[in-house]
Amino acid sequence: MTATSSPPRTTSTLVVSEIFGPTIQGEGPATGRRASFVRLGGCNLSCSWCDTPYTWDARRFKLREQMTRWPVTEIAAEVARHDTGLVVISGGEPLMQRDKGLTDLVRLITMTGVVVHVETNGTLSPGLLSRHVQLFTVSPKLAHAGQRPERALVPEVLTEFAGIAHQSGAILKIVCRTEDDVSAAAMLADAHHFARSDVWIMPEGTAPAVILARQRALVDVTLAAGMNLTTRLHVLLWKDKRGH
Repeated sequence: MTATSSPPRTTSTLVVSEIFGPTIQGEGPATGRRASFVRLGGCNLSCSWCDTPYTWDARRFKLREQMTRWPVTEIAAEVARHDTGLVVISGGEPLMQRDKGLTDLVRLITMTGVVVHVETNGTLSPGLLSRHVQLFTVSPKLAHAGQRPERALVPEVLTEFAGIAHQSGAILKIVCRTEDDVSAAAMLADAHHFARSDVWIMPEGTAPAVILARQRALVDVTLAAGMNLTTRLHVLLWKDKRGH
């Protein structure tokens, strides 16, 4: 995706959980790549195994203490200080703030030649953001996340992302626990017109031993289905420590 040549003049802000880097991207096709992360607050789902509940779960966290409203220009300046070639915008669900400053932020970052990836659960349309983001990592949730299917899976949005994937601008990254989950992931990809070569199966877990055990359990069926397997490298290196 290409950025426009003139920077936006903006006073917009975003609700931010944390900004950190330099670190590495721990998942998907950019695993191991030097990166900075902007984690935005808020989510429209409430997955049972979510590893960032502090971005949305008011029952367990005082969200006013967990999040801060940042001017978009200050976020762009902060990640510029990290001096990485990749900025990953995650959440929560970042597309909840698509029209509240996220598009301005992405334009500011990409104007400097830095690549932006956005991680999303695939329930909200990217809209004009797709013109500026190099890669959307789309993670629709299977039944074990504890969400109602009509809430977790929005067919028209997933089909929209499949069109972006055909231009090399999106992939599916689906969290799995069992071989049956891998089969469900393959059917989901087929139903929404994703090539299986654009699907990455990721083991669920926040402990290194769990990640490794599930990778071993899932690798053969993933390969047989024509899909890719990703680890969670940051978990293997730093366990469940925030800011990595």
